[in-house]
Amino acid sequence: MSDWRNHPGVRTGEHLTTGERAADLVRNGMGSWPFVFAFLGFMAIWAGLNGSHGFDPYPFILLNLFLSMIAGLQGAILLISAKRADSISSQVALHTLSNTTTLKELIEANTVLTASVSELATQIHAHVCRPGDAVGVGVGVGVGVGVGVGVGDGDEIRSGAVVDAYGRR
Repeated sequence: MSDWRNHPGVRTGEHLTTGERAADLVRNGMGSWPFVFAFLGFMAIWAGLNGSHGFDPYPFILLNLFLSMIAGLQGAILLISAKRADSISSQVALHTLSNTTTLKELIEANTVLTASVSELATQIHAHVCRPGDAVGVGVGVGVGVGVGVGVGDGDEIRSGAVVDAYGRR
């Protein structure tokens, strides 16, 4: 069984219809190794008990009838299970699209904010430093926004507003 039940974008439990719950049970039951081994065990027991003198002697006509009925239903069962799996995939895809759209909006807002911070840093430099001093503004986009203002010609800002990573001016 996969972990799709833990995905926040997939409906589970009470939010499913009876048909969806049945499709999940059939898919998880019939699409498993325990089912395959139980089916093979049942076939072996049937053949062993009926052999040549049971209620369904060889060539097991009754068993063939049951297997034919199961095969007739198997196509519909497989389609129902595939339809439910497709529904789950669609729900996961829609949830991913929603998250992607939200992240895109956040990145765009972060880009606008970064440009504003860069402009403000340039304006601060223009008010604090002499004309002609070099300014180095570094802007990084990621978890946070970092802005550094560098002043050329050995000058430093005496107000204490700009310090390095070690607290030095």
